[in-house]
Amino acid sequence: MEPINIPGILNNLGIRQLNDMQQASIKAIQHDAEVILLSATGSGKTLAFLLPVVQSLVPGSRHVQALIIVPSRELAIQIDDVFRKMGTGFKATLCYGGHKRETEENNLTQAPALIIGTAGRLADHLRRRNFTTEHIKTLVLDEFDKSLELGFLEEMSFIIGSLKHLNQKILTSATESVTVPDFVGLANPVRLNFLSGTARPDLDIKTLVSDDKDKSSTLFRLICMIGSKPTIVFCNHRDAVERTSKLLKEKGIVNEFYHGGMEQQERDSALCKFRNGTTTVLVTTDLASRGLDIPGIRFIIHYHLPAGEDVFTHRNGRTARMEERGTAILILSEDEKLPPYIFADQETVTLPPTTTLPERPKWSTLFIAAGRKDKVNKIDIVGFLSQKGQLKKDDIGLIEVKDFFSFAAVRKLKVGHVLELIKNEKIKNKKVKIEIAR
Repeated sequence: MEPINIPGILNNLGIRQLNDMQQASIKAIQHDAEVILLSATGSGKTLAFLLPVVQSLVPGSRHVQALIIVPSRELAIQIDDVFRKMGTGFKATLCYGGHKRETEENNLTQAPALIIGTAGRLADHLRRRNFTTEHIKTLVLDEFDKSLELGFLEEMSFIIGSLKHLNQKILTSATESVTVPDFVGLANPVRLNFLSGTARPDLDIKTLVSDDKDKSSTLFRLICMIGSKPTIVFCNHRDAVERTSKLLKEKGIVNEFYHGGMEQQERDSALCKFRNGTTTVLVTTDLASRGLDIPGIRFIIHYHLPAGEDVFTHRNGRTARMEERGTAILILSEDEKLPPYIFADQETVTLPPTTTLPERPKWSTLFIAAGRKDKVNKIDIVGFLSQKGQLKKDDIGLIEVKDFFSFAAVRKLKVGHVLELIKNEKIKNKKVKIEIAR
């Protein structure tokens, strides 16, 4: 293996140094053919396997060399985002359900060095012979326990059975008690266990007993107490997510909801608004408990009790990431008891007698109907909003560019004027629909 420029990559990612888990993972993957990495969510597992995977890639090769299988599109997108920011010069392609298969097929025509995808979509591409496996030497099963839990055994078995020339298998999980199926074909894996139970010194776990059975009034008062700090509210079902989001909006709490029944563009929009500060409250199912890597999430609210210890761990993993602090609060109705895996002596939250609505967000999000496939990038959008929309640098927030559309955060006080100024203007000599993101 050629040495990789770790300092340069870390500089691109804005990271000062690797943590102990990442250093141990890189060393193990460099020297062992089979590695199982167990480490908590938020500890930096993605970089822990991406760095040695990049090291194994051969520059100039016109073949797919490595495959990363993930349980969800969100995790695939997160890994791809990290890979792009690393600035390695290698090409990666995303493959997942909800993404246009035609786009993926076009991207696979000129084989990328790395494919990141969900088991179902990858199996579909393999059956259609959209990419070949002869040169794939490295396989990563990221959060493999979740893929198994979601019932992807048949697809994963088919994919792994098609990889005849592997010399490296890397499995990661944030859960210790999981059995690796025989079809993965592990012979003598090195096991790195950086899990230390559910206790984390950077995470405070608290309880709040609700005196109203549906908890909505208690949730409202809690969010008022928290204020504008980024918060995720977890519910157990999609209808509960939408109902809870609606109730909060009716009470004046700006929020977005997010679940697996939404169209991909709707999901992207909700996450982007949460990332860029258009909202500080995200109401979601456990879909957001994995693969959602948003820095600075301060509070996790368990509106409904988690289904099990694994779910509890993964929900809480959205906060207190990479040495930041976070707080998880379980809202209990009077007849609910804490699950056995949560110590009963957790600190209790006392709500103030009066409520004050959180300060309303200072950002709005624009939807722009053009993206990477239209040769539009972040620099194009910043230039367009600055020149045609007469915005200053401080009036433009986070910009996210997808394949066929983009989102841009704009200072809320300026957004109406901007839309008026740009309504007849073009981006890259093309008239593009631009509106406030729904």
